[in-house]
Amino acid sequence: MWVSTTGGKVVAWAAVAFFAGIAMPANAQTLDQALSAAYRNNPTLNSQRAATRATDEYVPIALAGYRPQVFGSAYVGAQWAETRLDSGYAALQGSGSLSVTKTYPTGFGITISQTIYDGLRTANSVRSAESQVRGQRELLRNTEQLVLLDAATSYMNVLQNAALVELQKQNLEALREELRAARDRFSVGEITRTDVAQAEASVANAQSELALAESNLNTANAVFYQVIGLRPTKLSPGRPIDRLLPKSEKLAVDSGLTRHPAVKSAEFAVDAGLSNVKVAESALSPTLSLNGSASSGYNSSQSVSRQTAAAATLNLTVPIYQGGSEYATIRQAKETLGQLRIEVDVNREQVRANVVQFWGALEAAKAAIESAQAAVAANEIALRGVREEWRVGQRTTLDVLNAQTALFNARASLVIAQRDRVVASYAVLSASGHLSAVTLALKVPVYNPQIHYNQVRDAWIGVRTPGGQ
Repeated sequence: MWVSTTGGKVVAWAAVAFFAGIAMPANAQTLDQALSAAYRNNPTLNSQRAATRATDEYVPIALAGYRPQVFGSAYVGAQWAETRLDSGYAALQGSGSLSVTKTYPTGFGITISQTIYDGLRTANSVRSAESQVRGQRELLRNTEQLVLLDAATSYMNVLQNAALVELQKQNLEALREELRAARDRFSVGEITRTDVAQAEASVANAQSELALAESNLNTANAVFYQVIGLRPTKLSPGRPIDRLLPKSEKLAVDSGLTRHPAVKSAEFAVDAGLSNVKVAESALSPTLSLNGSASSGYNSSQSVSRQTAAAATLNLTVPIYQGGSEYATIRQAKETLGQLRIEVDVNREQVRANVVQFWGALEAAKAAIESAQAAVAANEIALRGVREEWRVGQRTTLDVLNAQTALFNARASLVIAQRDRVVASYAVLSASGHLSAVTLALKVPVYNPQIHYNQVRDAWIGVRTPGGQ
């Protein structure tokens, strides 16, 4: 905590306690608690979890190609027929010329179809679905990284803006002290009206900056609630996570290129695209299926009370020409595969750029903290000296106001650098592909997508989800 003296009054810079690591009340919110709340409550993350569960269903959909298809049918109806015979033929037969028949046919049947060979369409569809599931899990992991980074950023933004508001209040109070002192000296003729006007202008400007700082704090509080799902109250200091970071920029880049979920998701998309090409090519292959049917009908005519039939056939279908759409589909799938391969390189280069950017920001924040701390110490000494010289007439009021402003700016720079230091450490961990609830050891139940996948993969029937919906 830094202390400055203004007119014999000690003004403590309490806001910087948030960043200096000073002990806070036991019931204060911590950064880990905020991250845990975001992991549980964030709607973007929960939406991605639902999308992952929906993607799991692609596998049983594809596996359905291995399973038989069974259809049942039934019918009931009424038939009426009127037959009018030639009079000579009727007389010869010894019957009337008009005959009316009524029947009420009913029946039911069952058909079973089992595909034996489909050009490996089903096998490749399953491989494509499994690759989509793995890719979606990586997208979920990437969303988790982004949400946790947003949560850490919003947490530190609230701390920063709260500290800046406190600084603005203390700066305003110090300038008001200077204004009162200037008016007192003006009243006895020691300084001019210009000196008083300069002090009044500084106070007015400080009031405007305080209003802006309070507005920024309100915005930061709103974003905090949006991302984390809690209201910020008594936030404890946020600290960097250097212990979890790679030891060098090169290691961070290498880790990002191999482990970042955006890269892994793109690689799984390539696997799915390759399987989709084979699925499209299967349209040119023959299909072999075994079909069976059984039916029973009643009262189909006056002379038939029951008729039962059964059949089993082995069907071979060989595509010869289907209008050319299958060839266009194959070409399209191959072009899509080429695009997906390019996307892998795009994601890798983006990861590389992010690691370099955030690693540089982290190093810059470390240097900025050292510079700001030195600037604060020097400006505090300078302000005390300028005040003493002002009292004996060796400095002007403007010199005092400039020294006060310089001290305020140095303290504000220190607050911003400390915030940047923490956020940059989380950004580096995210860019290298390691930011997760497990890595941070958050005290929260970890979501495991494998559980839902195992529940639905081999489900043959049922419309209720494992969640009971």
